[in-house]
Amino acid sequence: QVQLVESGGGLVQPGGSLRLSCAASGSIFSVNNGAWYRQAPGKQRELVAHISGAGTTTYADSVKGRFTISKDNANTTVYLQMNSLKPEDTAVYYCYATVRVTYGVNTYRAYWGRGTQVTVSS
Repeated sequence: QVQLVESGGGLVQPGGSLRLSCAASGSIFSVNNGAWYRQAPGKQRELVAHISGAGTTTYADSVKGRFTISKDNANTTVYLQMNSLKPEDTAVYYCYATVRVTYGVNTYRAYWGRGTQVTVSS
């Protein structure tokens, strides 16, 4: 089985920073593509940031220049560094990743994490 487990969420004041982690575990070789989504109350889930297998990154306009997505050297963890946080960044943040699994031949599967709450408030 494969699990994506997010951590690093919490309560932070406006202007503060948080670093989210998404650790993949189980029957995997590595994470290929990774992404962070968020969903605020009453709103649809939206893509925040994406990193390709080659390391190319893309961001939602609302977070450009403030958030940075990255992967560790072992390609098993995806990070989201969030700086200059605003109250409108408050949401549940979800990790989504495509991983190369150990079963099958060159087999990739996509998974969601369960989410971590980020609250930006004074």
